[in-house]
Amino acid sequence: MEIIQTPIEGLIVIKPRVFNDARGFFFESYSEKKFTENGINIHFCQDNLSKSTYGVVRGLHYQLNPHSQTKLVSVVQGAVWDVAVDLRKNSATFGQWYGVELTEENHLQFLIPQGFAHGFSVLSQTAVFTYKCDDFYNPALEGGILYNDPALNIDWKIPADKAIISEKDTKHPLLKDALLNF
Repeated sequence: MEIIQTPIEGLIVIKPRVFNDARGFFFESYSEKKFTENGINIHFCQDNLSKSTYGVVRGLHYQLNPHSQTKLVSVVQGAVWDVAVDLRKNSATFGQWYGVELTEENHLQFLIPQGFAHGFSVLSQTAVFTYKCDDFYNPALEGGILYNDPALNIDWKIPADKAIISEKDTKHPLLKDALLNF
């Protein structure tokens, strides 16, 4: 596997080694041994999967300490634009975001450490999105930032009039008003 560093410390893209032939393809989507060999020492405890249609924007979500989550995200079917926002107050990149297109063809994975908000938009007709977490969901500690916060100016790669947003995600605060403890 190849580790691709992003401009934001701790946020990495993982490109697995894919074996293709006439029958299809094979790759290891997760190997604790290979992650450890590459300096990634995370114990995942939960896997989640979602299916969404074109234009869906999910996010920006996070969990507060002491139940903040590291996520390893990827796409099984379709394509998404995946975004992480640095919420670590003492980070040189606080409030900056990074995005990567994850598709069933490129097999890329995005490792989002604790202290980041996460969201994605669906670029294909449908997308099946999967992610591993290193802590369990805790509804009492969930947080969010408004997906279209003007201070973040995130390009979700879909026209604004085609965006499908849950009512809950339209009510998140702006970054400047969000509760953070990272």
